[in-house]
Amino acid sequence: MEGVIAVNLAAVRERIAAAARAVDRPPESVTLVAVSKTHPAASVRQALLAGHRVFGENRVQEAQTKYPKLREEFPELALHLIGPLQTNKVRDAVAGFDVIESVDRLRLAQALAGEMERSGRRPPCLIEVNTGEEPQKAGIMPADADGFIFECRERLDLPIIGLMCVPPLDEEPAPHFALLREIARRNELEILSMGMSADFEKAIRFGATHVRVGTAIFGARGTGD
Repeated sequence: MEGVIAVNLAAVRERIAAAARAVDRPPESVTLVAVSKTHPAASVRQALLAGHRVFGENRVQEAQTKYPKLREEFPELALHLIGPLQTNKVRDAVAGFDVIESVDRLRLAQALAGEMERSGRRPPCLIEVNTGEEPQKAGIMPADADGFIFECRERLDLPIIGLMCVPPLDEEPAPHFALLREIARRNELEILSMGMSADFEKAIRFGATHVRVGTAIFGARGTGD
């Protein structure tokens, strides 16, 4: 497994670089978030040994069991929360994650603002936009995004740095990437977290600054990415 993960990481990095160069972007303008959800700490450690440092987890509790010891060995690693966050997990999320990508509703934004004020820790946040307007999926509806961004930044003083989306599985992702890019542009947000194993190269063409890739690095397990 050690060799496989290192080889997979190198292949994904090369694909990212090629996709970036194809649209006249420097490869270093795209951050690879290696999605380690459902994969054991041993697999994450192999990615760390291969030189990777940015990881994504879906669940606070899973990250709490997996990452403390890894942080001791690799203190420079950065951990992104990319899954839904329950308000009762906000304190743990603010303490344990370096970036929170899934701010998706007012109650959560208020809870995050309160915890950041209490703790003094202010991890950068992304707002999740439900670009497909899917009723079963988390995220702010596109029509409400501008107002929510304003509320988070101006009234709650959250450190909002960008947007995130997960396009519908059965739809062409390009229009969703374009929509997220437009919402970010008009709100002067520079970070776009979009694109996963199946479509990250297309996301880069639409301006993704962060791509979340799990299966192409760690292989299929559980829910993958």
